[in-house]
Amino acid sequence: MTHVTVSGTTIEEAVKKALLELETTEARLSYRVVEEPKKGFLGFLGSRPATIEAHIKPDPIMEAYSFLETTISLMGVPATIEQSEGQGKTRFDLKSTEDMGRVIGKRGQTLESLDYLTNLVANRHKDADYVAIEVDAENYRERRREALVQLALRVAEKVKAINKPVSLEPMSAQERKVIHSALQSAAGVETYSKGKGRERHIVVGPK
Repeated sequence: MTHVTVSGTTIEEAVKKALLELETTEARLSYRVVEEPKKGFLGFLGSRPATIEAHIKPDPIMEAYSFLETTISLMGVPATIEQSEGQGKTRFDLKSTEDMGRVIGKRGQTLESLDYLTNLVANRHKDADYVAIEVDAENYRERRREALVQLALRVAEKVKAINKPVSLEPMSAQERKVIHSALQSAAGVETYSKGKGRERHIVVGPK
């Protein structure tokens, strides 16, 4: 049961009844007052109870988890999902004994798509608070971040040696941010983005 219509002498009493019938908490309960309570003559003649329609708010994390679990199953990937919390977000880490290449994709594009869609599912309800979810596979994001930092440092040295700008391959906004951050304090070079959409990339130039 996820929806009920209940009555009580007061709205507060009706809410308590709804909590009991739905077996939920106040944080998960959403309700609409159908009828306000009315006191009758001498306290009872013509009186009217308060009536509310109540339902359980969807759990965005559970819905996102279920979506991701179904999606990777349809992809034919025998993976499990480890859930953890930290840094203001929920992390779904995909684990498998098989190659995770299909889940990660070229330069992590498939993983980014899974992350994007999972966040859409989690935040599709207008009356729910925003939640941030990060989808990862076999710690790919951290390994990719480390590789990007090393790439940035190598390119910076090359730019200083040839005194000419060097363009990197197109990257997502998150990956471009890693490059910018890695070279923010580097002497003799500067970074800026060029291009639009999927062609947006970073240029490392002499300063």
